[in-house]
Amino acid sequence: MSRLERILDRADELGMVVILGVFYFGQDERIRDEQAVCAAIDNTLRWIYEHGYRNILLEVNNECNVRYDHAILKPDRVHELIDRVRMTPPPPSRERILVGTSYGGGTIPAPNVVRSSDFVLLHGNGVGDPERISEMVRNTRGVDGYRPMPILFNEDDHFDFAKPANNMLAAIAEYASWGYFDYRLQGEGFDQGYQSVPVSWAISSSRKRGFFDLLARITAAPASYPTTGWETSAPAEVGLDAARLHAFSDFVGGHSQPRDRGFIQRRKSQGMDHRE
Repeated sequence: MSRLERILDRADELGMVVILGVFYFGQDERIRDEQAVCAAIDNTLRWIYEHGYRNILLEVNNECNVRYDHAILKPDRVHELIDRVRMTPPPPSRERILVGTSYGGGTIPAPNVVRSSDFVLLHGNGVGDPERISEMVRNTRGVDGYRPMPILFNEDDHFDFAKPANNMLAAIAEYASWGYFDYRLQGEGFDQGYQSVPVSWAISSSRKRGFFDLLARITAAPASYPTTGWETSAPAEVGLDAARLHAFSDFVGGHSQPRDRGFIQRRKSQGMDHRE
């Protein structure tokens, strides 16, 4: 749990909210029985409250309609675990954790889940037509038990960020959030994929740059990585040691981006040091 604690602490420092999943298909068979499943939910919730975290949305299980062994983790009964979280009183002077679950790509959640959930998680995996993304949001709002509540696509492996129509824009146009599910495709190298280990957290591929470009346009924020038109200088011109920049770049895998007085220090792929 110490690793999780470090992630949650850093996310909190950055003003980020974490969607924290408890169960994943292919793993629940390690849990002995339904009582143990309930205990896992209770212990997770207790740990969150004891540590005082408020920057969490709890996802009972990832894609409840995919191969789970325990009935209480499947679509017909997973709302019981959602209700269990909602009915657990938080410590004094704080609000309870918000909770929901998700389904496999393209699936509209069932009324029992929508009625119990604080928010609705949708997955766009396998949905190649942006219009279907729009339709999923509209159909979800028509599910029995829906009331004004957040709808989030927290997984979608479709990109096309440069096109005028893509899944991200379709979701946002329907006032639903959209999550960037970027994994390393077969044959791709280290620079690709935020969801494949080992991870390069740099904005180091055309796909990553496409996402942040579109995000910057939507939010009217300036791009946070080097683009054409940025001022550049050689290290010596600004009092930096080129050899030490090389050494640091090699140490972190060739993608160093230390910041200096509003500039980014990095080594270009051609081997030339510069300051942007």
